[in-house]
Amino acid sequence: METPDHVMKTLLVGGAGYVGSACLRWLLKHGHDAIAYDSLLAGNAAAVPADRLVLGDLADRDLLNQTMAEHRVEAVMHFAALASVPESIQQPETYYRTNVLGTKNVLDAMVQNQVDRIVFSSTAATYGFENEMPLTEQSRQDPQVPYGRTKLAAEHMILDYARAHGLGCGLLRYFNASGADPDGEFGEDRQHETHLIPLVLQTAVGGREKFLVFGGDWETRDGTCVRDYVHTEDLAQAHQLAIEAAEPGFARAYNLGTGNGTTVFEVIQACEEVVGRKLAYEVVDSRPGDPAVLVASSEKIKKELAWKPQFAEIRQIAETAWKWHQNYPRGYADKLSSTT
Repeated sequence: METPDHVMKTLLVGGAGYVGSACLRWLLKHGHDAIAYDSLLAGNAAAVPADRLVLGDLADRDLLNQTMAEHRVEAVMHFAALASVPESIQQPETYYRTNVLGTKNVLDAMVQNQVDRIVFSSTAATYGFENEMPLTEQSRQDPQVPYGRTKLAAEHMILDYARAHGLGCGLLRYFNASGADPDGEFGEDRQHETHLIPLVLQTAVGGREKFLVFGGDWETRDGTCVRDYVHTEDLAQAHQLAIEAAEPGFARAYNLGTGNGTTVFEVIQACEEVVGRKLAYEVVDSRPGDPAVLVASSEKIKKELAWKPQFAEIRQIAETAWKWHQNYPRGYADKLSSTT
């Protein structure tokens, strides 16, 4: 992508997380001035340059205001959220507090500091599972679990603030974020990992004895769930395009996926191919809140913003993730120890 005409000072709330940090590194490489605001409860300080991190919580409204003012922020990318479907069913109050009230704090700080662009990290979980696949932006939004409902509530809040205060906004509905930086230096490392590819590859490096496959009797081609895996580099490219387009009066939602549905067993096979051996797993009962199939149509963002994803095949995505896990089997703990 070309260097933007205007170097935009962008605050990434949740910018030390898996996707947020990938977007921060991408923005810095592509001509923007980006900083992360993160509590590090789920993020990793080693995922961002030390001089690009403000340690702060979503609940700290004063610090959000102060950060936007001191850094003369012009745009916000909002990634900070809790994102476990099973946990949201068990703890809805925590999810509404963080995902909804936290978003309100970000928006209030933006209005107070006259920041007029926001790109929001949303999710496919805002859609109803009974929709025809692939999902388009016109598919019915009828989330089935508290996580999806909190993200949809945040979407509506952003649109309401945009209309009232002249904000430009992009709502980016991810499907399954995956992969690692192509150089193998940064990747996925979460305290409570739930994503399939890192769970499989942690087995390969000895981090776990086996991983669990939730359900083997779904109505799919091999009995396992079908998902749409989208690489973090491609997500980052989409965020840059969306923030540059989000001038006042711009309010659009975009799906981010490859359009390729991959079963759990197909993901396992791709990981085994890049690792070079079979990996141990166990098929167990399905989890509440999981749909059989989730696949995106991303034609809208391709047409309107010229998004061009570079990692269309699951094997490509698995290769980047495996490079990260080979380099740093214990994630950022290994990365930190290698630099000290």
